[in-house]
Amino acid sequence: MTDDVSGTTAEHEAGEQATDATASVARRLEAILLVVEEPQSLVALATAVGAPVPAVRQAIEGLVEDYDGLAGGPRRGFELREVGGGWRLYVREEHDDLVSEFVNSQAPSRLSQAALETLAVIAYKQPVTRGQVASIRAVNVDSVVRTLLARGLITEAFTDPDTGAIHYGTTEALLVNLGINSLDELPHISPLLDDGADGFEEIVR
Repeated sequence: MTDDVSGTTAEHEAGEQATDATASVARRLEAILLVVEEPQSLVALATAVGAPVPAVRQAIEGLVEDYDGLAGGPRRGFELREVGGGWRLYVREEHDDLVSEFVNSQAPSRLSQAALETLAVIAYKQPVTRGQVASIRAVNVDSVVRTLLARGLITEAFTDPDTGAIHYGTTEALLVNLGINSLDELPHISPLLDDGADGFEEIVR
């Protein structure tokens, strides 16, 4: 009888430890998911939180149920969604207009120079990823892209199924703001670039 009790106690303690371990992985995942800009694969998330892929998969499933209100708690205003083979937090679709209105009310009426430059790159190079824009501008563009998305000037065109990278394009709202009917009416960029006829000494210096 004593052996049976001991065995039951040991199994109970092992179960509690496993539950605690899953909860710890889930908390670390939440911290990472709050700051990522692109969907992250299970392998990338496992590497980030230092946990096995099966444990991360289990924790992800638990978070999805939690946020969707299936674990006994309230349904959250955000969701954990799998897109292009990766996971990322998103505002629930029914709250898109609310969030957009709030962000616009907080933002200045005019776009910053950084936002204008980023918008120009997207307009001419679309569809283009955030990383490609950052490479062209040689600066981090995460916050600027969020601003342009909130203003409705750009949109997430599609997600690369292999890399999970989101490709961005411009919207009809941009055309309206520019007073043009299509992107074909944008000025050709070549005449606006320096042809190097005067040399590049100033640039080198």
